[in-house]
Amino acid sequence: MTTVPVPSVPVIGVDEIDAAIDRRGAVEAIAQALRDGVDIESDAPRLFSPLDSGEFLLMPTQSPEHAGIKVVTIAPRNTERGLPKIQAWYLVFDAETLSPLAILEGAHLTTLRTPAVTAVAIRGMLQADPRGARQGIDSLAVLGSGPQAEAHVRTLVDLMPVGEVSIVGRTPSRTAELVERLRADGIRAEAVAAEASAGAGALRACDVVITATSSSTPVLSRGDVGDHAVVAAIGSHGTAHRELAADLVNDADLVVEARASALRENGNLLQARGLADWQAGAQSVTNLRELVAGAFVRREARPAVYTGVGMSWEDLAVVAQILKSALGVDASPQRGNTDVRN
Repeated sequence: MTTVPVPSVPVIGVDEIDAAIDRRGAVEAIAQALRDGVDIESDAPRLFSPLDSGEFLLMPTQSPEHAGIKVVTIAPRNTERGLPKIQAWYLVFDAETLSPLAILEGAHLTTLRTPAVTAVAIRGMLQADPRGARQGIDSLAVLGSGPQAEAHVRTLVDLMPVGEVSIVGRTPSRTAELVERLRADGIRAEAVAAEASAGAGALRACDVVITATSSSTPVLSRGDVGDHAVVAAIGSHGTAHRELAADLVNDADLVVEARASALRENGNLLQARGLADWQAGAQSVTNLRELVAGAFVRREARPAVYTGVGMSWEDLAVVAQILKSALGVDASPQRGNTDVRN
């Protein structure tokens, strides 16, 4: 009997990911995939499957070179155990042979690629400012004090000039700790209590406002932001959750990752208007590929809003760059050879 060799698949952990790609590299990986014409509207839907202790989230996709899937577990009670609520691994395969190439730590990958996608959106919306293209951010406000809030600040600081940074948090100790970490790296950050920002005009002077919260009800409305502000809402997921009030969404020039995914699961949109209204074109919505191609048009005295839920193609775009650095220029095995070496 012929024995088929079992592939030896390398595991790429947090340190190896950071050695293979930095934040600017992740931004460029996303932007390049969009410039290369990745079919974002046909990307595979995310799949949710319930478990006794939470749920699986599966994110499959493919490119001409690779097939990949991120397997995420969401265990809400883990916070009581001192364990992460969200854990993940990414499996990547050769597109033709479907031979395994590598396994990557998925939670860190998400913390890297989500702000990279947001940064591409923010950069494009700033460049489309009707008063003239902008290359930097004078004042940035971030609602939230968790890992994504910090990662978004650091990614934008690495990508473009950023002036004052306001961290708006509901937990004073976490907010203060984040501000201290940012200041230690030379970022001009300050803490702002959530109560102080609400209804007090504290955000209206900010060029860019990011919401990175777990709130299921709006934390930002039209009156909270300036007429030319850029807003990015990335914290809420699912049709029952939203961070943005309807008046902000309905008055804004909108950007989403892809219209198909947004109309499946973006609560910021679907709670502002009914699905039938969006499908009938009640409001123009630009996707990221169109934004990068320069097709996004902003109106005077209207905020620009990006709202994202996370898509499978984004992870694979970053993973492909990690493989090139960590495993060589072409990470694919020889066709017909199932032996993938470390």
